[in-house]
Amino acid sequence: MKSKLLFTLLLIIIIVPLGFATKFYNGWGEDWINNSLGGVLYVIFWCLVVFFLKSKIKPRNIAIGVLLVTSFLEVLQLWHPPFLQRIRNTFLGVTILGNSFVFSDFGYYIVGAMIAYFILKQLGKIN
Repeated sequence: MKSKLLFTLLLIIIIVPLGFATKFYNGWGEDWINNSLGGVLYVIFWCLVVFFLKSKIKPRNIAIGVLLVTSFLEVLQLWHPPFLQRIRNTFLGVTILGNSFVFSDFGYYIVGAMIAYFILKQLGKIN
């Protein structure tokens, strides 16, 4: 059990700076990396966090649950009440909640959930 959690924590530690790096990357494909790849990593990150906290939940359920919450947050970007705008005006707020609705993001969330599912299946095999 300890090795599984330690390995999960290691993956979280690796994916966090990668996710933030997508927001600052300049170079070839920067538009896609800045705006789309981060969505894949975002879903993988949250799946790993849920698995770290509740490793007994089936990987499929974690991936689907995180995909649903992430999709809800994407739709929430269509709503702009003052309290959400204040949150979105911070780096952490815009990183977690986003600031604009982009329909194509759903595809990246699905890809992230699929990758996370396979990662979690492998983590589940570790004692």
